[in-house]
Amino acid sequence: MSLTQQLVPAYAQMLRALSGWLDKAREHHGAEADGLISRRLAPDMFPLASQVRFACLQAREATCRLRGEPLPQALDDLARAGREAGERPGSLAEAQACIAEALARLDALEPQALDAGADAAVTLELPGLTFDMVGDGYARDWALPQFYFHLVTAYAILRNQGVPLGKADYVPHMVGYLRAGSLPRP
Repeated sequence: MSLTQQLVPAYAQMLRALSGWLDKAREHHGAEADGLISRRLAPDMFPLASQVRFACLQAREATCRLRGEPLPQALDDLARAGREAGERPGSLAEAQACIAEALARLDALEPQALDAGADAAVTLELPGLTFDMVGDGYARDWALPQFYFHLVTAYAILRNQGVPLGKADYVPHMVGYLRAGSLPRP
């Protein structure tokens, strides 16, 4: 399976799921829903607003790195907004807009857009650390795990705040694989 076939559908379906969780949060909490964006699981963790921004960042950053493109200023801005979300969390509508932007970028990719990056050198610089990898290792060992970490954390924050989410909300794309007649009857 190519990198594009592996990453783009995974990013897109899970970002759509995240959008659905935020919709469900709005439905469940009504006028109080925007307050959820500041919630976190522990005092030393980033809030929901950061988790959404970082999930979108991971999807967009990987597509740039694997195409050998420099990271645009917009991604630096998104990373900064994620780090500063404790002070400036924004709203659920802004979180939805961030997801929509990431999905639009993914939808605009060509069918083999990331494939040439599988064997390309990828350098990942974090404060005080530098990692040298090739594209497929970067995708497997960094890009996907980081993306899913922020998704699962967002899911956990919403569950912790009483949003009625379950497994079907986490993987709604699986309905497309459901064998006819296998759904349990009430």
